[in-house]
Amino acid sequence: MKALPSVAALLVSVLLLIAGNGLIGVLTPLQATLTGFSDLTIGLLGSAYFAGMLAGTFAAPKIVGRVGHLRAFSVFVAVAIVAAILMPAWQAPAPWMICRAAFGFVFAGIYAVIESWINAKADNASRGALYAVYQLVGFVASAGGQLLLRDIPPGSFLPFNVVGVLLALGIVPLTMTSVEAPLQPRSIRLRPIWLLRLAPVSALAALVAGFTNGALFALGPVYALQIGLAPSSVPLFTAAVVAGSALGVYPAGHFSDRMDRRLVIVAVMGVGAAVEIALAATRFSGATLILMGFLVGLTTYTLYTLAVSHANDRGKPHDLVPISSGLLFTYCLGAIVSPALASLLMRGFGPGALFAQSATAHAAIVAFALWRLFVEPARPRPASPIP
Repeated sequence: MKALPSVAALLVSVLLLIAGNGLIGVLTPLQATLTGFSDLTIGLLGSAYFAGMLAGTFAAPKIVGRVGHLRAFSVFVAVAIVAAILMPAWQAPAPWMICRAAFGFVFAGIYAVIESWINAKADNASRGALYAVYQLVGFVASAGGQLLLRDIPPGSFLPFNVVGVLLALGIVPLTMTSVEAPLQPRSIRLRPIWLLRLAPVSALAALVAGFTNGALFALGPVYALQIGLAPSSVPLFTAAVVAGSALGVYPAGHFSDRMDRRLVIVAVMGVGAAVEIALAATRFSGATLILMGFLVGLTTYTLYTLAVSHANDRGKPHDLVPISSGLLFTYCLGAIVSPALASLLMRGFGPGALFAQSATAHAAIVAFALWRLFVEPARPRPASPIP
C-alpha cells in the first residue's frame, strides 16, 4: 500500500492512545466491581462513555473546522489526560461518570481526526485494507493496554497514571509529522439523514456495531467474573476478544476491496452471530472460553471497519469528517443504550444474556444487508475521487 508511509506517524499515535484507552476501558469496570458499584452503575459507566462520545460527534467537526486537525487533536488528548488523572482521586459513581463521559467526548474527536486522515490518504481500491491496518494497530494497542493489568493490579493510582503517560506520549508522533493534513471539512454540521441516504447499510451497521461492542466493552469483564474467572484472569478474556479483532480486520478489509462490502458483512456477521449464540447457551471455561472470545473479536469486530469503508466509497474528499462523525454518532446511539439494557438482561437471565443480545443484533444486520443487496444489487465500484 503506497499510502502507508503517509500515515506512519498517525499509526504510532494510534498505538499509544488506544493502549491508554484500552487500559482504562477494562480498568474502569474491574475497579468499579471491586469497589462495590452495582451492575447497573457499571453498565451506566459504559453508557456515560458513549453518551460523551455522542456529544463529541456534534462538536468534533466544528472544532476541527475551526482550528484544524492537528490543533484539535492536541486539545482532545489533553482533556483525556486530565480525566485519567482525576478518576483515582474520587472513586464514586457520579465523578466517574463525568470522567468517562469526558473520555468519550474527546475520543470522538480523536477518532474523527484519525479516520478522516486515514481516508484522505486512501482510494477506493485500497481503502478497506488501509483502514484495516489502522484498526489492526488499534486492536493490538487495546489488547496490550488491557494486558498491562496483569502486571499493574487495580486498586491504586498507578494504572491510572500509566494511562496518563500513554496518552501524553500519543500526542508526540502526529504533531511532529511533516505529512500534509486532510482538507478542512466544508460542512461542520452532523448530517445523519444524509448519511443514511448515502449508505444505508453503513448507517445501520454502525448502529449495530455500537450496540454490540458497547455492551461487551462495558460488561465483558463483569461477564467473565460472573462465570467464575478470577479478577487477575479477566484481562485474558477481554484481550482475547481484542486479539481476534486485530487478526480479523485486515482479511475482511482486503476481501471487501475486491467485492461488494455488503457481501462480506453478511458472511462475517453470520458466523459471528453463531459464535455468540454458543456463548449465550453454554458457560465455557479455561482455554475454550478464551478461544470463544477470540472468535467473537475475529468476526464481529470487523463490522465498523466495513461500514466506514463502504460509506467512504460513496463520499467525496470534503465529506470525510462528516462521514466519520456521522458513523460515530450512529455507533454511539447503539452503544449508549446497550450496556444498561444488557446489565438488566444479565440480572434477569444470567451472564449469557450479554451474548444473546449481541447475536440478535448481528442477525438483524445480516438480514438488512441481504435485503439491500436485493434492492440494490452489487455493482462495480467507481474510481476514487480522492487523489
